[in-house]
Amino acid sequence: MTAPLAVTVSSSPAERAAYGREARSRVPRARHGWFEAPPDRQDPVDVIERQSATRVPELVPIRYGRMLESAFRFYRGAAAIMAADLGALPHSGLQVQLCGDAHLLNFRLLASPERHLVFDINDFDETLPGPFEWDVKRLAASFAIAGRANGFPVEVQDGVVRTCVGAYRQRIREFAGMRALDVWYAQDDIEQLQALLASSMDRQARRRTAHAAAQARTRTHLQAFARLTHVTADGRRIAPDPPLITPLADLRTDPSEQGRDRELSALLEEYARSLSSERRHLLRHYRLVDIARKVVGVGSVGTRCWILLLLGRDDDDPLLLQAKEAEESVLAAHTEGASFANHGHRVVAGQRLIQTTSDIFLGWTHVTGLDGQGRDFYVRQLRDWKGIARPDTMDPALLDLFARICGASLARAHARSGDPVAIAAYLGGSDRFERALTGFAQAYADQNERDFAALGAAVRSGRVTATSL
Repeated sequence: MTAPLAVTVSSSPAERAAYGREARSRVPRARHGWFEAPPDRQDPVDVIERQSATRVPELVPIRYGRMLESAFRFYRGAAAIMAADLGALPHSGLQVQLCGDAHLLNFRLLASPERHLVFDINDFDETLPGPFEWDVKRLAASFAIAGRANGFPVEVQDGVVRTCVGAYRQRIREFAGMRALDVWYAQDDIEQLQALLASSMDRQARRRTAHAAAQARTRTHLQAFARLTHVTADGRRIAPDPPLITPLADLRTDPSEQGRDRELSALLEEYARSLSSERRHLLRHYRLVDIARKVVGVGSVGTRCWILLLLGRDDDDPLLLQAKEAEESVLAAHTEGASFANHGHRVVAGQRLIQTTSDIFLGWTHVTGLDGQGRDFYVRQLRDWKGIARPDTMDPALLDLFARICGASLARAHARSGDPVAIAAYLGGSDRFERALTGFAQAYADQNERDFAALGAAVRSGRVTATSL
């Protein structure tokens, strides 16, 4: 999926390193240390509004309401704005498979198919090949914005950003000296993370890390099943909570059972074809009994997201799947793109390339009929051992620790999909890159606050409508 490099990974390490160092002559590392909006920069509200034009109209005000809760929440929903800003900047040309939305809350604890708890990226809606530093810049700026939200002084914010970027640089350099298979098999399970960070964690941090791991193991599909469903005369069904959860029966214009069955069967059959044969076999043990539209996230609000309730042996043998609409990546206009006819396939292929371990039910589909139009979706389990960070509860030491983990995890993702030798050579052995990105993160945090204020002004003037839910 990645664009070809001027030298390939089959070239000698010396040639790959020379290519990385040569990239410095085009874009010196210090050049990454600033951001200033050009006079012809697009109106940020216009950028968001263009995205909203393809979304469910009645849900768009919820998106704006969530984005206006804080500058950090705005940033989560403003990937398209930042993609345009990054696309206008000089870049290294060192390609990786980008996450495309690598802010700190898109890193979390997840379950591997072997039932180990691992730390990894968990959002790939915007994934495309592109310059490695775009992901690093989005992640670095997210830590500066989170530090501001917590009221930390500038020197603390800068220290957290340096920790994040420094961990990325150091780990990329480690991967540059490893065998290809060792890079591919590398993963960050909870035991390795605890051992890695033991020397830098105090007793409270160790206790909170252990608690986070224990909590993640409780967030299972059975917990979600109990919370999201109820018993009806027809058996277990998804419990309505409009507008956040709305059963398909309440959305479609044709209420007949025949129309309902046709819609559900089309979605599941197309999706099943994207799975490997043994996983299709497992899926056949379940029957689809209900579907509902669910509002998720911040930036994703307004896209079509469906939760599917499947039952196996009986009502106590559930499988909950999430089918999330996949639109064109916000990076597409600023990169060479990727040749996928289905954006759900693009998301899944990118996720499998970046993540060390992916959900066994990860697949894609294209559906016509749910709202009268054909749309692309990717599908995965709704919840399976997920542990989500709470940066608003972190003190400076814990946020710094989390920054280190996220930076190292992003480096692992980029080493799998790009050339760690070339990237490591570009970054070098000094802290010049992290010092530069500290400047960028603060400048972009300033810009994010201005954009956040612009959305607030647009709501107050009546230009757009926001709803708090």
